[in-house]
Amino acid sequence: MPLPRPARVLAVTLFTALLAALLPAGAAHAESRTVQGGRLDWGIKSSFQSYVTGPIAQGSWGLTGGAATVGGSQFRFHSARGSYDPATGAFEAAFSGGVRFTGHRKPDGGNELDLSISRPRIVIRDGRGTLYADMASKAKGSGRTTSSAQVPLATLAVGGIDMRGGGSPVSLTGVPATLTAQGATAFAGYYPAGTRLDPVSLTVDVRAPRATAPSTAPTTAPPAPTGSTSPSATKAPTTGSLRAAAVDWGVRRTFREYVTGAVSQGRWTLADGAQDGGALFRFPSGKGAYDPGKGTLDAAFAGSVRFTGAHLDLTLGKVTVKVTGGTGTLSADVTSAGKTDRAVPLVTFTARNLTPRNGLAVVTEAPATLTEGGAEAFGGMYRAGTAMDPVSLAVAVDAGAALPALPDLGSDAAPSAAPSASATPSAPATPSAPAAPASAAAEASAPSLGLYLAIGAGVLLVAALGVLVAVRRRRTGGDSPAA
Repeated sequence: MPLPRPARVLAVTLFTALLAALLPAGAAHAESRTVQGGRLDWGIKSSFQSYVTGPIAQGSWGLTGGAATVGGSQFRFHSARGSYDPATGAFEAAFSGGVRFTGHRKPDGGNELDLSISRPRIVIRDGRGTLYADMASKAKGSGRTTSSAQVPLATLAVGGIDMRGGGSPVSLTGVPATLTAQGATAFAGYYPAGTRLDPVSLTVDVRAPRATAPSTAPTTAPPAPTGSTSPSATKAPTTGSLRAAAVDWGVRRTFREYVTGAVSQGRWTLADGAQDGGALFRFPSGKGAYDPGKGTLDAAFAGSVRFTGAHLDLTLGKVTVKVTGGTGTLSADVTSAGKTDRAVPLVTFTARNLTPRNGLAVVTEAPATLTEGGAEAFGGMYRAGTAMDPVSLAVAVDAGAALPALPDLGSDAAPSAAPSASATPSAPATPSAPAAPASAAAEASAPSLGLYLAIGAGVLLVAALGVLVAVRRRRTGGDSPAA
């Protein structure tokens, strides 16, 4: 005998309530998570690096946008931003920084070889991976310059990687990369499509979506108090003390590589508030005087960096920057062999148009040249006039203006359960799988979805039988439960 309509309604209501109560949150759908912070390590093609700097091209390469070097021949791109869906394994992360190769110098001072690769982006979906990048190059032979944004430069062999269910950080190691047809064109014709490139490794931080509570804030902002102004509308002072300032300088890339390399086997340590940005050191908390009208600056900054190694002990501290007439000078106290020289001018750099925009005056990656005093500070390792790492300077004159962020290298990757093999031409490497979440053991021991459904079905059956008995009792005059 079918249940009466009130009983059927009650049964459906009970079933819906039971599913809502018993199913774990997020069991039906795992929301995409935000990728924020991390690095991509890629040598592009090691043999190309050797060719550029070798006896034929007699060229060089330089870093842009805060990119750094790691290991013997890899470039490190930073500040990953993107998304990751642990349910499907879909992954996308864009990185900052770039590298420019130049060589085959011409009599007029130009270069026949001029290739830039920047802002690499990794996209993995449905078992396929692609590395995109901004490309600018001179075509081999014709010399025609082309620039393209987000060229699909290389395919990534990710078919054997299960990207689903990873926690934070997500880490891939030694992913084989192959040049695409579009990449070959953007690579100025130096290599054909199908050429094996250097393997790719990355580590990024993943943030779970935040639960959003109903907003109780008014739909319109309350009026500002009489006489007040917003930070963006605040006029910069014509002269006076700084609100905030920082200077970024990596000293010299080859010097850092020498310190940590096989010869010196050393390291650097930061103190007094200095910060490490991978390819540069930030000296913060600038204090002094700045005249935006004249574009002059006289400021002292916090922080120190000490380089130690075999036959090396050099500390740079109490950094100061003076800008006048469009030229800047970076000085520091130099301590070496137990002796300290005060306020040694180390490098000069171009600092034109040091005027604020939106409350912030900046000098970005200005080429820097070693001074006579700097040459002495480095013990004659470099001659005066040597190109050092570029200098970046930021001066805030508005309380609402924020200094540029340091490169975000993300967290160190946790050991993966799947070992990673090195890439070889005969057998493609098996990259490591995404790191398991810290709560993996707890998730493994938790009841499965099928168990929840079985419990729900059992309770529903008991409830339906109870309804049926109640209806029959009503029809036969039996006792009914109290309302």
